[in-house]
Amino acid sequence: MFYHLTRSSAEDTLRLLLPRALGQGWRVMLRGTDRARLEALDLALWRVPEDGFLPHGMEGGPHDAVQPVLLGTGAIGNGAQALMLLDGAATEAAEAAPLERVWILFDGLDEAELARARGQWKALTGAGVKAQYWSEESGRWEKKAEAG
Repeated sequence: MFYHLTRSSAEDTLRLLLPRALGQGWRVMLRGTDRARLEALDLALWRVPEDGFLPHGMEGGPHDAVQPVLLGTGAIGNGAQALMLLDGAATEAAEAAPLERVWILFDGLDEAELARARGQWKALTGAGVKAQYWSEESGRWEKKAEAG
Protein backbone atom coordinates (compact mmCIF):
# COMPACT_ATOMS: atom_id res chain seq x y z
CA MET A 1 0.00 0.00 0.00
CA PHE A 2 1.51 3.26 -1.13
CA TYR A 3 0.58 6.20 1.10
CA HIS A 4 1.09 9.58 -0.59
CA LEU A 5 1.43 11.98 2.36
CA THR A 6 0.36 15.52 1.60
CA ARG A 7 -1.38 16.59 4.82
CA SER A 8 -0.38 14.15 7.55
CA SER A 9 3.08 13.58 8.90
CA ALA A 10 4.68 10.15 8.79
CA GLU A 11 4.36 10.06 12.60
CA ASP A 12 0.60 10.70 12.45
CA THR A 13 0.18 8.05 9.77
CA LEU A 14 2.20 5.56 11.84
CA ARG A 15 -0.09 6.19 14.78
CA LEU A 16 -3.04 5.39 12.54
CA LEU A 17 -1.67 2.26 10.84
CA LEU A 18 0.43 0.52 13.51
CA PRO A 19 -2.39 -0.08 16.03
CA ARG A 20 -4.50 -1.55 13.22
CA ALA A 21 -1.69 -3.92 12.26
CA LEU A 22 -1.19 -5.00 15.86
CA GLY A 23 -4.96 -5.46 16.14
CA GLN A 24 -4.70 -7.97 13.28
CA GLY A 25 -2.13 -9.89 15.30
CA TRP A 26 0.72 -8.92 12.96
CA ARG A 27 4.25 -8.04 13.94
CA VAL A 28 5.59 -5.06 12.00
CA MET A 29 9.07 -4.15 10.83
CA LEU A 30 9.30 -0.39 10.41
CA ARG A 31 12.28 0.16 8.11
CA GLY A 32 13.85 3.53 7.53
CA THR A 33 17.11 4.76 6.06
CA ASP A 34 18.36 7.03 8.84
CA ARG A 35 19.05 5.72 12.35
CA ALA A 36 18.66 9.19 13.91
CA ARG A 37 15.22 9.58 12.32
CA LEU A 38 14.19 6.15 13.62
CA GLU A 39 15.41 7.07 17.11
CA ALA A 40 13.25 10.22 16.97
CA LEU A 41 10.26 8.09 15.92
CA ASP A 42 11.04 5.70 18.76
CA LEU A 43 10.77 8.55 21.26
CA ALA A 44 7.62 9.91 19.62
CA LEU A 45 5.94 6.50 19.77
CA TRP A 46 6.69 6.25 23.50
CA ARG A 47 5.16 9.68 24.17
CA VAL A 48 2.02 9.62 22.06
CA PRO A 49 -0.73 8.70 22.39
CA GLU A 50 -0.81 9.58 26.08
CA ASP A 51 -3.79 7.30 26.66
CA GLY A 52 -2.33 4.32 24.82
CA PHE A 53 0.76 2.21 24.50
CA LEU A 54 2.35 1.05 21.27
CA PRO A 55 4.81 -1.74 22.08
CA HIS A 56 7.97 -1.41 20.01
CA GLY A 57 11.74 -1.44 20.11
CA MET A 58 14.80 -0.33 18.20
CA GLU A 59 16.77 -2.80 16.11
CA GLY A 60 19.90 -4.06 17.81
CA GLY A 61 18.37 -4.70 21.23
CA PRO A 62 18.35 -7.99 23.10
CA HIS A 63 14.69 -8.70 22.27
CA ASP A 64 14.48 -7.89 18.55
CA ALA A 65 12.93 -11.26 17.69
CA VAL A 66 9.91 -10.70 19.95
CA GLN A 67 9.19 -7.02 19.32
CA PRO A 68 5.63 -6.39 18.06
CA VAL A 69 7.02 -3.37 16.15
CA LEU A 70 10.72 -3.25 15.37
CA LEU A 71 12.28 -0.02 14.08
CA GLY A 72 15.45 -0.42 12.07
CA THR A 73 17.34 -0.09 8.82
CA GLY A 74 18.05 -3.75 8.15
CA ALA A 75 16.31 -7.00 7.35
CA ILE A 76 13.13 -8.06 9.10
CA GLY A 77 14.34 -9.18 12.51
CA ASN A 78 11.11 -9.88 14.38
CA GLY A 79 9.30 -12.41 12.20
CA ALA A 80 7.02 -9.62 10.96
CA GLN A 81 3.98 -10.25 8.83
CA ALA A 82 3.94 -6.59 7.82
CA LEU A 83 6.58 -4.13 6.67
CA MET A 84 6.41 -0.36 6.80
CA LEU A 85 8.90 1.66 4.73
CA LEU A 86 9.81 5.29 5.41
CA ASP A 87 12.16 7.83 3.91
CA GLY A 88 12.93 5.84 0.78
CA ALA A 89 13.62 2.51 2.48
CA ALA A 90 13.40 -0.32 -0.04
CA THR A 91 12.01 -3.80 -0.38
CA GLU A 92 12.16 -6.41 -3.11
CA ALA A 93 9.26 -8.41 -4.49
CA ALA A 94 10.63 -11.61 -2.93
CA GLU A 95 10.47 -10.00 0.52
CA ALA A 96 7.15 -8.18 0.01
CA ALA A 97 5.05 -10.86 -1.69
CA PRO A 98 4.65 -13.28 1.23
CA LEU A 99 3.84 -10.54 3.77
CA GLU A 100 0.30 -9.69 4.85
CA ARG A 101 0.90 -6.00 4.22
CA VAL A 102 3.59 -3.61 3.06
CA TRP A 103 3.13 0.13 3.50
CA ILE A 104 5.31 2.60 1.64
CA LEU A 105 4.89 6.07 3.11
CA PHE A 106 6.28 8.95 1.09
CA ASP A 107 6.18 12.74 1.24
CA GLY A 108 4.08 13.90 -1.69
CA LEU A 109 5.69 17.34 -1.56
CA ASP A 110 9.21 15.98 -2.11
CA GLU A 111 9.99 15.32 -5.80
CA ALA A 112 12.77 12.84 -5.00
CA GLU A 113 10.46 10.80 -2.77
CA LEU A 114 7.73 10.88 -5.43
CA ALA A 115 10.15 9.61 -8.05
CA ARG A 116 11.41 6.87 -5.72
CA ALA A 117 7.84 5.76 -4.91
CA ARG A 118 6.97 5.63 -8.62
CA GLY A 119 10.01 3.44 -9.19
CA GLN A 120 9.02 1.17 -6.32
CA TRP A 121 5.48 0.91 -7.70
CA LYS A 122 6.78 -0.09 -11.14
CA ALA A 123 9.28 -2.60 -9.75
CA LEU A 124 6.87 -4.28 -7.34
CA THR A 125 3.81 -4.38 -9.60
CA GLY A 126 6.02 -5.44 -12.51
CA ALA A 127 7.10 -8.42 -10.41
CA GLY A 128 3.48 -9.34 -9.76
CA VAL A 129 3.03 -7.87 -6.28
CA LYS A 130 -0.49 -6.50 -5.75
CA ALA A 131 -0.48 -2.81 -4.84
CA GLN A 132 -2.81 0.01 -3.91
CA TYR A 133 -2.12 3.74 -4.07
CA TRP A 134 -3.73 5.92 -1.40
CA SER A 135 -3.78 9.71 -1.33
CA GLU A 136 -5.01 12.23 1.22
CA GLU A 137 -5.14 15.20 -1.16
CA SER A 138 -8.89 15.62 -0.60
CA GLY A 139 -8.44 15.76 3.16
CA ARG A 140 -9.19 12.11 3.81
CA TRP A 141 -7.53 8.90 2.66
CA GLU A 142 -8.84 7.67 -0.68
CA LYS A 143 -7.73 4.74 -2.82
CA LYS A 144 -6.69 6.19 -6.19
CA ALA A 145 -5.23 3.17 -8.00
CA GLU A 146 -4.83 -0.58 -7.73
CA ALA A 147 -2.62 -3.04 -9.58
CA GLY A 148 -2.63 -6.83 -9.64
